Amino acid sequence: MTRISDVAKHAGVSVATVSRVLVGQGSVSEATRERVLASVKALDYHPDLAARRLRSGKTDTLGLIVSDIRNPYFTEVSRAIEDVAYARGMRVLLCNADEDPAKERFYLDMMRDENVAGVILSPTLSLLNQYRAEDFSFPLVLVDRCDAKTEADAVVLDNIDAAQRLTRHLLERNCRRIAFFYGAASATGSQRLAGYQAALAEAGLSAITQPVKPTTDDARQALSTYLERHRQTPDAVVASSGLILLGLVEGLRQHGLRYPQDVIVAGFDDMPWTRIVTPDITVMAQPTADIGRTAIELLLARIAQPGQAMRRIVMRGELIVRGSSAA
Repeated sequence: MTRISDVAKHAGVSVATVSRVLVGQGSVSEATRERVLASVKALDYHPDLAARRLRSGKTDTLGLIVSDIRNPYFTEVSRAIEDVAYARGMRVLLCNADEDPAKERFYLDMMRDENVAGVILSPTLSLLNQYRAEDFSFPLVLVDRCDAKTEADAVVLDNIDAAQRLTRHLLERNCRRIAFFYGAASATGSQRLAGYQAALAEAGLSAITQPVKPTTDDARQALSTYLERHRQTPDAVVASSGLILLGLVEGLRQHGLRYPQDVIVAGFDDMPWTRIVTPDITVMAQPTADIGRTAIELLLARIAQPGQAMRRIVMRGELIVRGSSAA
């Protein structure tokens, strides 16, 4: 049976260094970490995790609570988090809150009972509005959703800037009636709404807004209702998320409307289907892999140094112009 001392000898480092690499704590160079992990793989070393937890009183499990696992954005973020956790010899307990505050609270309580080392959370608007760091017994990092006033480690997109740039692109395409369909149940949707409204205000135009549940079915129905109530088709429809965007495209086709000939289409999230439909869809892409990796690195840093200052990492979206907003 391979022991940790065997790994240390094979990698040419101390047992303490191997231990630091496996638990993801302490100062270890990237070259040393890669050498240790290569030795772990070569020797097929499997640490006695249960014994380690008993000795240290700590767990090697991280919690991840996402608001909707059906959303490809969270799927990609979760994958990046799991990749880093696996490389550090840690486990991820994944839960889906379904945008439900009660379900979210249930899973947060479960994380406490499981004594996880820390949690990455995409919070509901309800939790965010009453967030207090002292309410949680474990380190916590917020991902995707965070208010300016929230005192928590967080990794978010610059939603206001992203929505402004996406809306300005449509204004440059001579769109004047731009309908914005947004998820009203999250801080992300509200921030993107604010960016859209700011861009229209700059142009001296009125906003056309429609709050929806962030699902494909609800977005499709909301678009149908809008088109039935208004005689004039908007110049453009914009979605605040990928699932809403898919619902808008389905709804336009159901009503026999073509894009970009009859109406321009754009939205958030560079999901695979947006690249293969004809015409392909203009999107504001998010750096999902970077968001996931940064979130878990923030959490591991918080676990290692609980007293360090709060950190908020704000990332920039990439506007990808495609056929759905062609001139």
